[in-house]
Amino acid sequence: MEYNTNRFKLVIPEYGRNIHKMIDYAIKIKNRKERNRCAWSIIKLMTYSNPRFKIPYFQHKLWNQLFIMSKYQLDIDTPFPKPNPEKKKIYHCKKVVYPDYLTNFRYYGKIIRNMIYVAINCKNSKKKEGLFYAIANTMKKNYLRWNKNIVEDDIIFKDLKDLSKGKICLMNKTNPLLQCAYLLNPKRKKNYMRKKYEYEK
Repeated sequence: MEYNTNRFKLVIPEYGRNIHKMIDYAIKIKNRKERNRCAWSIIKLMTYSNPRFKIPYFQHKLWNQLFIMSKYQLDIDTPFPKPNPEKKKIYHCKKVVYPDYLTNFRYYGKIIRNMIYVAINCKNSKKKEGLFYAIANTMKKNYLRWNKNIVEDDIIFKDLKDLSKGKICLMNKTNPLLQCAYLLNPKRKKNYMRKKYEYEK
């Protein structure tokens, strides 16, 4: 069985291996008219795979890609100037910088970080502590979405302290967080909405 790793490397993989084989076949054709006709047939197939290339501007790009895939060995008559291999642009890929919330505690999400910022800057002391516990319960729920195992409150409190850079510390508090079974119960939201509707009614 022939694997792709043992085959020749594709210059532009988007067009597939068959297009590259057709180009190699066109290079070997000795008759120029037949070679030109084969090149036009390849261009039509390339156009079908990219319908936007029907626009004249993209047609020029299409012929350039044909020469690039042939490694500039295809000698044919083209409606556009042939590209110069020496002027080929070299693109340097820049390193993608990911935000901190995608590399550190990403399972808690970005909203948790915004909630921590709001809670720290809250001026009402009673409301502030309530926000801390609300954030901790939300963190516990997000943690359980990624890991279905039971998580201890101390782990959530420690992560909250790290995320807040030591500004929120609930490790010495006696109030426990909500139970895991309660946070993972899908009927909890329905019951809450039903009670809220009956209260408003």
